[in-house]
Amino acid sequence: MSAHSGRLQHALKNLKEQWDIALDTWDDPVSRDFEKNHIIPLEQTTKSAVTGMEKISEVLGKIRAQCRED
Repeated sequence: MSAHSGRLQHALKNLKEQWDIALDTWDDPVSRDFEKNHIIPLEQTTKSAVTGMEKISEVLGKIRAQCRED
């Protein structure tokens, strides 16, 4: 895992922890709407971005190794 994808995962984890704390006192239709329209899509997008970052990091590592061989 690259440092950047790790930081992104850590930020998402922190957001989810803070969201859980907020839900202790904010549980109404507006909070559920906010979660549905903002938190959940952000989680999904972040996970996709991390996957992409890891794949790119792997490809770049292979390219660097091939360049050293030449």
